[in-house]
Amino acid sequence: MMAVLAQPGLARQDDPRLDRLFDALQSTTNVEFAERIEREIWDIWTSSGDEMLDALMQRGIRAMSMKDYTVALVAFDALVEQAPDFAEGWNKRATLYWLMGDYDASVADIDETLALEPRHFEALSGLAMIRSSQQRPSDALDALDKLLYWHPNSPSAKARAKALEEELGKGV
Repeated sequence: MMAVLAQPGLARQDDPRLDRLFDALQSTTNVEFAERIEREIWDIWTSSGDEMLDALMQRGIRAMSMKDYTVALVAFDALVEQAPDFAEGWNKRATLYWLMGDYDASVADIDETLALEPRHFEALSGLAMIRSSQQRPSDALDALDKLLYWHPNSPSAKARAKALEEELGKGV
């Protein structure tokens, strides 16, 4: 297997290591290797390289996991305000809005995430979940197709896409 382990350096969606990692993610058929690559991508995406921004990210993630949505929103609002070009700040706030049931705000932040990082498979997954819940299966399938282009070994996305294809009468 090729060595694609992330190394210290620029830690954003424009990090040059991401191209290599996504090439490997798209070309591997080994699920365990794909999971390792995905973790490396997440390590890059969630670290801005700025201590203050990274502290906001961690505060928001902790608060969100503890269902303290008010504190999480303050942290993620500050993050996107201070670093509007940091895709993961938008994505985390999109996730928070989804948890809060504000799908319109979530989709708006997903759009920002994807404008900065079109390969963001979690943002695409979230978009698919929202579109499914809105009874828009064709749009959900479109998001999953994009996700599977970048992350073809995602078992949950494959299963969800297959179910939507069957629902739409496109299944085999």
